[in-house]
Amino acid sequence: MDFISSIIMGIIEGLTEFLPVSSTGHMILTAHLLGLSEDNESVKTFEVVVQLGAVLAVVVLYWNKFIDMFRFTGGKRSYSRRLNLGHIFLAMVPAVVIGLVFRDWIKAHLFGPETVLYSLVIGGVLMIVAERWSHRSERITTHDVDDISYKQAFVVGLFQILALWPGFSRSGSTISGGLFAGISRVAAAEFTFLVSVPIMIGATGYDLYKSIDHLNGSDFPIFAIGFIAAFIVAMLAIKTFLSILKRLSLTVFAVYRFVLAAVFFIILM
Repeated sequence: MDFISSIIMGIIEGLTEFLPVSSTGHMILTAHLLGLSEDNESVKTFEVVVQLGAVLAVVVLYWNKFIDMFRFTGGKRSYSRRLNLGHIFLAMVPAVVIGLVFRDWIKAHLFGPETVLYSLVIGGVLMIVAERWSHRSERITTHDVDDISYKQAFVVGLFQILALWPGFSRSGSTISGGLFAGISRVAAAEFTFLVSVPIMIGATGYDLYKSIDHLNGSDFPIFAIGFIAAFIVAMLAIKTFLSILKRLSLTVFAVYRFVLAAVFFIILM
């Protein structure tokens, strides 16, 4: 990899990681257009590093929220009536358990251009169905992330299992799950960002540990510039995405996924 490729890949990761458009699909397509091999261990390690850059953006933007989750007393709401670690735990457990049990099977069968193509389409369909379901009267009852119930958090966690399928998109599956659970798009998106931090740190940390032998000093500048690019762009993307969700539905992103799937098919299949 060179510095230009590092910056481009970092921008793509930061732009797509928290949008319901599949960062995996975009990274595979971008790597192909840049002439980078997805089988190259250095490229795989780089993709892990830039993911951590995107995660850091959420930590910085929601720092006060994370601190508040560790406060068991005080504030305007009691601990049981505001977002806390219990909600995060319930939303994490389903995907973590399934991911650990089926990790090898997922790696062997769900990673590849063809499976990503299918997940782009199926994930888009799910988003459209979730939007139409939520438009019926009185379906959405929760408009603030602090009002999410434990039951709603668990439902979102069940939908997060779908994100184990590369290309499905964590935010696409969890925001859809949030709509089915009666959570507004914006509140579901913010909850998705918060839940993604411990999951992504755990997953990327584990992958980085396994890839440590493929790192060397000469990679550091290239990895660092990609990390910084992903961090900066992710911060901008998160703020912009939340603003867009107040005006537009997930259907717009679903249509984009269908277009991306078509491009994916033409270029890679």
